[in-house]
Amino acid sequence: MIRLPTGFRARLVFTFTLVAVTASVLVATIGFELAKAALIKRAEDSAVDLVTRELNRISFPIGKLRPGEAAAGARELSILAQSLDGPGRSVVLEYSGLAHADGPMTMRDVPNELYGRSKRNIVTQRKVVHSELWLIVGAQVYRENGETPEATGLRAFVFFPMRDDESQLATLRVRLTQGGAAIVLIALVVAVLSARRVLLPVRRLSAAAQALGQGRLDTRLPVHGHDELAELTARFNDAAAALELSVSELRSLEAMSRRFVADVSHELRTPLTAMTAVADMLSEEANRLPQAPAEAVRLVLSEIERLRELVEHLIEISRFDAGTATLNLEPVNVADAIQDCLEVRGWSEEVRVNASRSLTVSLDPRRFDVIVANLVGNALKHGAAPVMVNARATQNGLEVKVRDHGKGIPPEAMPHVFDRFFKAGAGRTRSQGSGLGLAIARANAQLHGGTISVREQNPGTLFTVWLPHA
Repeated sequence: MIRLPTGFRARLVFTFTLVAVTASVLVATIGFELAKAALIKRAEDSAVDLVTRELNRISFPIGKLRPGEAAAGARELSILAQSLDGPGRSVVLEYSGLAHADGPMTMRDVPNELYGRSKRNIVTQRKVVHSELWLIVGAQVYRENGETPEATGLRAFVFFPMRDDESQLATLRVRLTQGGAAIVLIALVVAVLSARRVLLPVRRLSAAAQALGQGRLDTRLPVHGHDELAELTARFNDAAAALELSVSELRSLEAMSRRFVADVSHELRTPLTAMTAVADMLSEEANRLPQAPAEAVRLVLSEIERLRELVEHLIEISRFDAGTATLNLEPVNVADAIQDCLEVRGWSEEVRVNASRSLTVSLDPRRFDVIVANLVGNALKHGAAPVMVNARATQNGLEVKVRDHGKGIPPEAMPHVFDRFFKAGAGRTRSQGSGLGLAIARANAQLHGGTISVREQNPGTLFTVWLPHA
């Protein structure tokens, strides 16, 4: 099965060449048939004219004899055959029971159809005899008898060889084939050049579209001419200009939003500091207060802690958005770093750690602490014991896995767990995190050049952190 080309340029060249081949074959076939018909007609006309002229020159009496005329014999038939003979020809005569053959042909070689038609007028027929093509001219000789010609019974059949005509046709066929091949080759070259010229604006549009996709929004193309491609180029320029304007406005709005979040977060730090100081004092007195005021104090303390965490997360996110987050790499003992992270937050008794004491990797310790804290904290808050942390060196970097044994994350929520402010499940309370922890963990991993992935387990959920060697 022939597979058609799939590229636009290849299809254009293929179609153009196919049309050229078809046209060339059609023209060559028609030309050959016309030349063949003309050549055959010329040969037939020439043969008929020669036979007619020689038969009209017959001087001996034939047919119904008149007074004083002697009947023609073998000698007269031989003379007539000689007048009709020529290079390569063969003559067969029939008269009054006599038959004369001058050449290799005999009456047995005369086609029956031709023999029958020759009784009325001069006729021709092409036929292969003895493995060779001949033009056979057959004629009945008539003699004037007053106003009505009368048949004499003399019939002549002249075989004209067609080898010269076949040679000419063969030469013509070769010339037409060569000419067709030259036309196809020229058509192929023209098709390639034309496709290159036609597709040049398309390639420029493709390159410009790729440049737009890479962020070069000032990309524009020169417009040449007034054809459809020029109109398409103009439309592309208009679309690129509109896109640049829209992206510029969006970037401006995004920058304003980031500045707003950063400013608000920083402004909240001052009252939060004061609130935290007061909260510390209230926490010391909460146990000595009546039950109702004590519950209110504990609620306020919880919300202040949540607000503090949210502000810290917003400030951290604003650094990533502004592009000011940097790495401070240093050799870190991974097992010690994980244990320190858990001890500071009071999670050492709730989490099992499996990491080699000799595993040392070049990391930003603060950002690695944030990654582990967010993943373990998420597992403790939303999963179930046991929570396990496994760290090991791989061929290309460090792999840290955090797994819990809870009910897991709903499948529909899996693609969104790293989205900002996303919380899986409608039943989670407001106190259960800011919804930014996993997003911050992923941003810190990406700052290292690494990744974080999540996969469902049975039971629980598995988060895998991969950080490359520095």
